[in-house]
Amino acid sequence: MLLPHQPRFAQSAHQRVRGAARIAYAHARDGQTRLADLYQRAPCRFLFPDVEAGEPPQAVLLTTSGGLTGGDVLDVSVRAQAGSCATLATQAAEKLYRALPDEPDSLVQVALDVESGATLEWLAQETIVFDRARLRREIGVNLTGDARLLATESVVFGRAAMGERLQQGRVHEAWRVRRDGRLVWADALRIDGDVQAHRAAAFGIGDAAGCATVLYAGPDAQALLAPLRDRLADLERVAGATCFDGLLIVRLMAPDAALLRTSVRRVAGSLRAMALGLPEALPRVWTC
Repeated sequence: MLLPHQPRFAQSAHQRVRGAARIAYAHARDGQTRLADLYQRAPCRFLFPDVEAGEPPQAVLLTTSGGLTGGDVLDVSVRAQAGSCATLATQAAEKLYRALPDEPDSLVQVALDVESGATLEWLAQETIVFDRARLRREIGVNLTGDARLLATESVVFGRAAMGERLQQGRVHEAWRVRRDGRLVWADALRIDGDVQAHRAAAFGIGDAAGCATVLYAGPDAQALLAPLRDRLADLERVAGATCFDGLLIVRLMAPDAALLRTSVRRVAGSLRAMALGLPEALPRVWTC
């Protein structure tokens, strides 16, 4: 594609990324969780920070490209083998830049596999979708037996600090959760084209600056629903929780991105403390 100011003989060469990251943890004979597999292809990279006392092994995923745009692809796979316990977080908010009209969507694929007796946290920080960006994100979860998973995903509509709101663009986020091979939850968010129309529509996003999903899967999910609602009573205008089939799902929408982030931290922190017996504070990468 030639930009308007370019001469007709100029060639357009847009570099696009095909990043991949694969990591697995196993329960070792000494009773500790150990790294079992690691693969990374630019711009994806894992870092392994020292953790606070009482925290499981932690890996932090970052993208060295500084953000994504049309045609970029990230493929992330995380596996917690039987008996292991690990935390995966992202290094910062991911940025989705404006896509050119003739480019495909930015594609982010996340696969989370948790075996029986294992515990996995996927604590992704928010994705900021700039005006005219297009994002397709697919989160596939496979659980076995009594596996436990705590996962977060968030989307912020535009750069509030720059006075920007998402006016045109696409956000398509799809979840598929399977337990022992059986589909137990399928969900999708789709905003496409004129975002103002989506804001005005019934059951639309209204004046929200962003939205988020926090998922907890485990045999005690139903028992945690009432205590979690009590803890979050002051967030009733931001968060709502429901539970079915061993899944506890919290949906959040807020008129301010900072409030959304703070609320996600509270929900995820409460769940990791109540369900997983871990410190209520999220990993330091969320605050540094």
